[in-house]
Amino acid sequence: MKKAYQITAEGKKELELELAELKGRRGEIAEKIASARDFGDLSENAEYDAAREEQGLVETRIAEIEDILQQAEIIKSSKGSSVGLGCTVELKSVVKTVVYKLVGPVEANPLEGKISNESPIGQQLMGKKVGERIDISTPKGETSYEIIKIG
Repeated sequence: MKKAYQITAEGKKELELELAELKGRRGEIAEKIASARDFGDLSENAEYDAAREEQGLVETRIAEIEDILQQAEIIKSSKGSSVGLGCTVELKSVVKTVVYKLVGPVEANPLEGKISNESPIGQQLMGKKVGERIDISTPKGETSYEIIKIG
């Protein structure tokens, strides 16, 4: 049985754009390989090896994205009273306020504020309501947050 990937509509568009960009690079990489072949002996040709490695990485990523898109289940942003996939959650601690968007693992990117529902923070948030408190353990220690807003 194939795995279903939960992604937002925005995440799907981003993957489609990345896929188009990667497919567009195929011709450029083929030219690099052809050009490197002209340098002679392939067994000691660093340019050829680098171009073939780049081709392998690009083709692997293309296959991965195509698989994700074929198995994608679009997350409907739930504008309910509790935290669910697709929600944006504002949390406040004594020290700071943070905003996270709860997404599936495929499009999680903590640097952009997108956290996976399978992450420790995401698991703690699922099903919670405004006003509830959660305790999150991080490498810096334990922090307590209050859910301020769910969007």
